Amino acid sequence: METEGAKQVWKIGDVSVTRVVEIVTAVPPNMLYPKASLETLAGELDWLQPHFIDSEGRMLLSIHTFLVQSGDLRIVVDTCVGNGKEIALPGWAGLETRFLDHLSEAGFARESVDRVLCTHLHFDHVGWNTFLQDGKWVPTFPNARYLMGADEWAYWKDVEDPFGANSQEQAIVPLLDADLVDLVESNHEISEEVRLIPTPGHTPGHVSVEIESCGESAIITGDLFHHPLGFAHPDWEDTADVEGERAYASRIEFMKRYGNGPVLVLGTHFAKPTAGRIVSAGDTYRFEV
Repeated sequence: METEGAKQVWKIGDVSVTRVVEIVTAVPPNMLYPKASLETLAGELDWLQPHFIDSEGRMLLSIHTFLVQSGDLRIVVDTCVGNGKEIALPGWAGLETRFLDHLSEAGFARESVDRVLCTHLHFDHVGWNTFLQDGKWVPTFPNARYLMGADEWAYWKDVEDPFGANSQEQAIVPLLDADLVDLVESNHEISEEVRLIPTPGHTPGHVSVEIESCGESAIITGDLFHHPLGFAHPDWEDTADVEGERAYASRIEFMKRYGNGPVLVLGTHFAKPTAGRIVSAGDTYRFEV
């Protein structure tokens, strides 16, 4: 299993994308997909193992960020869990990692970041928006504009955190107080090479990130797909989806749009090798690395 700070780099035309790992965890597959078990996955193990399901039948989930360099613009896509956060999930609360050191080692010192994009506002995508300094949550990236979906914040600002993570108070409100947040539309263009596409359902304002440069393309999924298993079973309930039917429709549309094509798919929670392509497999799809 990968360790904290593990790194991968891809080039999409002139754009570079670097994955930096915060943590990797192995969980029972039915934690996210109630229908998933070794029995129901028997026909999928040939392509899910060893990268995405381990030898004990546990689903591998990676918590990582993507660092996108587009021209002179440094963009951080999703900021993981964060240190010292209060989270009602064993193994995720009270982390103490060297995440910021790993970002600096990858060329993204926190003061150098220009944009921070949250594909949605679940705790494991906003955690390092802030860090604890002298007992107060302060912005981690002081020179960045934090991009959040207008529809996403409109929903979450009045909804209790389902994970008991206090994300609004710890990771979002301090940014609003510091006037660092831009509430953007779900098709917002960050640069000529990097834009958002709406993929709602996992949360009401969920977005994915499309990169196009020099005739090459990639897409960062966000939590539209938590795991490559979702390509084979897009209809299976994902317990973390806010709007299940809408998420299912977004997954189908995504696969029709990017399946059997040249677009490199970068999974926001996919364990290494993380990147691959969506290919047809009978009446459904699978992830080919």
